[in-house]
Amino acid sequence: MTSKLPGGLDPVTTELVGIAAAVAGHSEPSFDYHYNEALNLGVSFAAIEEAVNLPHAVHQAGQEHMEEFARRRMGKPANAIAKAA
Repeated sequence: MTSKLPGGLDPVTTELVGIAAAVAGHSEPSFDYHYNEALNLGVSFAAIEEAVNLPHAVHQAGQEHMEEFARRRMGKPANAIAKAA
């Protein structure tokens, strides 16, 4: 899958983004497609592994920030929600 837009993403970046999106969306068929395309383009296993790990890192950071946001929005100290649970 290549970009159809002038100045768009290069094929390697497109496939790495596709891998990350497939992992984030839990889509095995999409992962297989983008993984095979990446291999056909000669993408390294290290780069593919980084793309596989990216959604988890984004999720973790988002979860931490969302919990902090919720505490601030509720006007409660950081440990107040944990004690209530």
